[in-house]
Amino acid sequence: MSSATSIDIPGYVAGTWDIDQAHSEVGFVVRHLVVTKVRGRFANFSGTIVTAENPLESSVDVEIDLNSITTNQEQRDGHLRSADFFEVETYPTMTYKASGARQDGDKFVLDGELTLKGVTKVVPLTFELNGIGENPLAGGTVAGFSATATINRKDFNVNFEGVQNGIAIVSDKIEIHIEAEANLRQPEA
Repeated sequence: MSSATSIDIPGYVAGTWDIDQAHSEVGFVVRHLVVTKVRGRFANFSGTIVTAENPLESSVDVEIDLNSITTNQEQRDGHLRSADFFEVETYPTMTYKASGARQDGDKFVLDGELTLKGVTKVVPLTFELNGIGENPLAGGTVAGFSATATINRKDFNVNFEGVQNGIAIVSDKIEIHIEAEANLRQPEA
């Protein structure tokens, strides 16, 4: 592939970036009893972004600790860790790996592989580069990204079939929301 690109991204830098967990969030939204949305997040995750000379040839590699799920309700969090949902004793992590992006109108899409409960499927992650700049507090270069995706939990063997009064307790559709800040690695001296 050519290293030239017609995409103009102010401040763009090719290099390896580490996701800053303290300034990032991996979250989700799911319908509960059809009438409301429950939000949750994962407190522990790590990841690397490699920006290529051609931004569309960039890659992402993220690992999420499923034990770190929090929905602000401990009983529900324990149930989500159980075999009904994530089965964390057998499958403690979820991963997302992408090796290239594509432009879709004014948006960008990663067609990465999501692995959850031993199942790997391509999940398109629509993302936006929020900006690249210098960190005035810690020094170095930082970048910010927002991303969304929608999955069907049953595609990943998360098959809980709870029904209450004829109504599904948990919807099949899960919305994923990511806010990531990443720090550019400094070259080794």
